Amino acid sequence: MQGIITKISGPTVVAGSMHNSKMYNLVYVGEMKLIGEVIRIDGSNATIQVYEETTGLSLGDKVIDTGQPLSIELGPGLLTTIFDGVQRPLEEIAASSSSEGFIPAGVQLPALNRTKKWHFVPLVHSGDLIEEGDLVGTIQETANIIHKVMCPPGLRGIITEIIKGELSVEDTAVTFEDGSGINLVQRWPVRKARPFKKKVISGTPFITGQRIIDTLFPVSTGGSVIIPGGFGTGKTVLEQTLAKFAGTDVIVYVGCGERGNEIADVLTDFPKLRDPYTGRPLMERTVLVVNTSNMPVAAREASIYTGITIGEYYRDMGYNVALLADSISRWAEAMREISGRLEELPGEEGFPMYLASRLATFYERGGMVECLGKDNRMGSITVCTAISPPGGDFSEPVTQSAMRVTGAMWALDTDLARRRHYPAINWEKSFSLYQLNEWFKDHVADDWIYLKSELLKILQREEELQDIIRLLGPDSLRDQDRVVSEMGRLIRENYLQQSPYSTADAYCTLEKQYRMLRTFLNIYKTALKELEEGLGIAQIFNEERMILLRDLKNMTEDKIREWTY
Repeated sequence: MQGIITKISGPTVVAGSMHNSKMYNLVYVGEMKLIGEVIRIDGSNATIQVYEETTGLSLGDKVIDTGQPLSIELGPGLLTTIFDGVQRPLEEIAASSSSEGFIPAGVQLPALNRTKKWHFVPLVHSGDLIEEGDLVGTIQETANIIHKVMCPPGLRGIITEIIKGELSVEDTAVTFEDGSGINLVQRWPVRKARPFKKKVISGTPFITGQRIIDTLFPVSTGGSVIIPGGFGTGKTVLEQTLAKFAGTDVIVYVGCGERGNEIADVLTDFPKLRDPYTGRPLMERTVLVVNTSNMPVAAREASIYTGITIGEYYRDMGYNVALLADSISRWAEAMREISGRLEELPGEEGFPMYLASRLATFYERGGMVECLGKDNRMGSITVCTAISPPGGDFSEPVTQSAMRVTGAMWALDTDLARRRHYPAINWEKSFSLYQLNEWFKDHVADDWIYLKSELLKILQREEELQDIIRLLGPDSLRDQDRVVSEMGRLIRENYLQQSPYSTADAYCTLEKQYRMLRTFLNIYKTALKELEEGLGIAQIFNEERMILLRDLKNMTEDKIREWTY
């Protein structure tokens, strides 16, 4: 189906004679065959958002409608690969292009390598009846991730032939009686959620190794959390820390509208990182989808859907996946710009009226599910999205809309960031609705819940005392309150704060967190008892005790296990 361009408005073009075109169909625009997507149909006219720069297009240029929705390729080879927002492999483009530093207009390369051979090990036999979601074979994709080849959704049949051995992604591994078959690669429309049997409630925490998160604001595996914060509060650093240390099988990191230097850091640093769980390169369980702020606005929106679709694919294999998006605000801004070009009725602050429903639809694609297939495997996607509210104002539409449909918020604070407090999570504004106390009680320590509540009491009381200190000075406090104030400061600076550059402190196991927390609270009780016995503040918080509390976070797990207070 062909049409012609009748209007060009930035990244949006209008094509006439687009009879029988459908919403969200993939189209190729102009002689360079720029990638675009139909976003409005008015009679025979189709409005198209182009995912590349439209410089060079002219009125009357041809538009080819593929008749298929915007889709991506799913198969072995996704891990370790770096894609742009519409799943073009950036490393292969860089190797084949003479345009250094830029993606040539209209470049089209397959997302997955067509020449690489994968060793396919069948799990089924000739004559077997298989249905959607059933496992038909495995491939060792990386050293620690086994790629499970599944019967695609909507397909079933009796096997007549199965091939074992070295296959490319386009080769047919399984053939059915009707002549159809299963290749190692399948395509899936990014805006359509992949099916599953049912969602289940997860009672297992998403372990991050960050004490303030795991202790105070834990998130369930398969949960969703937003990370709002103003400029310079550490959103990108926190998301990259989660990518390095989060206890999950597969990481999908989406750089949606980040600044170019931040993406450059990701592309430079990630290939060098070692997985703390396996000692192997971290990229072996990571997929990067990058889309910087100077790329076309429309591609920002596509990158989010590309990332979540890749995450769903590995979830369907039975893996726990973490989707890290930085930042969802850039996606919302892309929707606002596209909506403005379509002259739609604006909502609050110019965002489209459907902002909240689009966000809800996206977050709903996370969760823990029982996957399709006979083996009743379970998989999950934990969604962690940064938000960049202008001026750090959490009352703006994107933060408020996301807050209503997610289960937790790690609110980053500008004042904490200015004091070099990392993570700069404000423990008063943050929250978690996930009920995980019983898991921590069963798997960490019986008194975990008690220690956590005592910690919160000290922090809350210390914050109240700070208001008095600002008005009247520290000498106005009673000795008992001075103990609370000093212990609160020590907890903030030595328990809630971590150093991403310290090998001993960048990641903290739950056992180390528990032993540190118990030590702080035991010393707090001892300090109150010593105060009753007549000791002064200087004697209670003597140099030896202060050095001990400062050094706890730098102790190795073995050392802190041997040492008790």
